Amino acid sequence: MFNLNVYRTKYTPMHKSYIALILFIFTSFNCEAQQSTAIEKGGDLLLYALPMSAIATTIIKKDPKGSKQFALGFLVNGVTTEGLKYLVKKERPNGTNFKSFPSGHTSITFQSAAFLQKRYGWKFGIPAYVLASYTGFSRIESKNHYFIDVLAGAAIGIGSSYIFTTKYTKDIQVSIQRDDLGTTIGLKLEF
Repeated sequence: MFNLNVYRTKYTPMHKSYIALILFIFTSFNCEAQQSTAIEKGGDLLLYALPMSAIATTIIKKDPKGSKQFALGFLVNGVTTEGLKYLVKKERPNGTNFKSFPSGHTSITFQSAAFLQKRYGWKFGIPAYVLASYTGFSRIESKNHYFIDVLAGAAIGIGSSYIFTTKYTKDIQVSIQRDDLGTTIGLKLEF
């Protein structure tokens, strides 16, 4: 007797909790920028679009491990960025407050871009890095940040993502088990 069992990775409540964590942290960021120019509005839109694209990619690819890696990087990025803003207290170029260093918009978008690039390759990474760079440009152009603030935000975002992210691979595991009833071959596919 010969049996073939195929198991596929499914989303668990834990996977859904990573998504909830990302959304909670994301909505708790204090975005005080005044929406004055089209360039600034574009950067503000990308602040939401890039992380949502990253998490959507993990869902489309049925990659709960990727969701967990993104969530961990997102958490470290947020804590680091907000912690530095609190400690450094650097005045913004437009004088609105003392939260210039580092750029939160830039750290979030670069963390998302770095995740997409490292997890799924340059085909995903190049467009994401271009959009993240535009976000950085928009923060300088709108006088919300200096160049060094944007550069630091990008470094924090990339670094926090690279700590946790591994390359996405399709994992196949085969097991063979014999008993009195015959032989069973198990095949586990992870996508």
